Amino acid sequence: MSTVEDMETLNYVLEILRESLSLTLSYVTSPSKRAYFLYLLSSLLLAYYVYKRSGVKIPFFAFLFKKKIWLGKSAMIDYGFVLFNSVFKVILIAPLLVYSLNLTEAINTFCINSFGTFTGNWSVASITINYTITIIVVTDLASYTTHFLMHKIPFLWKFHKVHHSATTLNPFTQYRIHPVELLINNFRSIIIKGIITGVFLYLGNGSVSLLTFLGINILNFAFMFFGANLRHSHIKLRYFNFLEYVLISPYQHQIHHSDNEAHFNTNMGSRLAIWDYVFGTLVRSKDVNKLSFGLGARENRTHATFWNNLWQPFLPNSMSKRFQKK
Repeated sequence: MSTVEDMETLNYVLEILRESLSLTLSYVTSPSKRAYFLYLLSSLLLAYYVYKRSGVKIPFFAFLFKKKIWLGKSAMIDYGFVLFNSVFKVILIAPLLVYSLNLTEAINTFCINSFGTFTGNWSVASITINYTITIIVVTDLASYTTHFLMHKIPFLWKFHKVHHSATTLNPFTQYRIHPVELLINNFRSIIIKGIITGVFLYLGNGSVSLLTFLGINILNFAFMFFGANLRHSHIKLRYFNFLEYVLISPYQHQIHHSDNEAHFNTNMGSRLAIWDYVFGTLVRSKDVNKLSFGLGARENRTHATFWNNLWQPFLPNSMSKRFQKK
């Protein structure tokens, strides 16, 4: 290999590392990320509310920053996946995002060719509001469906249980996702968002730009701001009982991570609890008082390191007894 080729290879590797580091840092600096510092701050305030209501006698920061939760073995695996998946996203997933834009334009063109120019007079406000509601509801239903299949199909569960192997929860457990599941989730997102955005681009008939659609995230901001980070934590933030039929509270998601067989395959909604209510997988906070997390003693041992979590799904004997009970 020539010196020029060596330099090109080195530059390529360094660029991947630079982009991966940038992506890793974006988890706390970008408003589109759940671990954005402002969302962490709002979660801190909500955690203080839970702390005051709990009546525990230890100091707040001792209550919040328990060493086992933030520096234990399970947490170290979470942090490992944050770093590893940042590189994985840069190499394999980032190039796929271009196809979402291509799909959007293709759907818009298909609608024009099939139905002609849209002649309706929807206002910009109507288009953006309806787009926001549609994208939230449809993507949430798709997320629930994918999540449900992850729990019910043996091959998919082998990858998804990496996320459930966490024995303690912190906000970065959100990113404890096997790369295969990461690919599936991103393909789902690319297809659904590409189609919906393309349809609304057609309905907007030039009055709303693609950038406007891509920038709509008010409801997502509200979801992040009001405790999304506490979903993966030991902070038992419950919603009003009636509200938990509509929205998944942080504690309801913690129930989803329970190693109690009675809680398996429950509360699989991403943001909305409606799908769990409709399909009979809903458990409300008032019905559960005590939780522990993980896959059970035997499988917790087989997922006790980062590398075990990465390779375990590919092993022929990796089927879970937990899954077989269902």
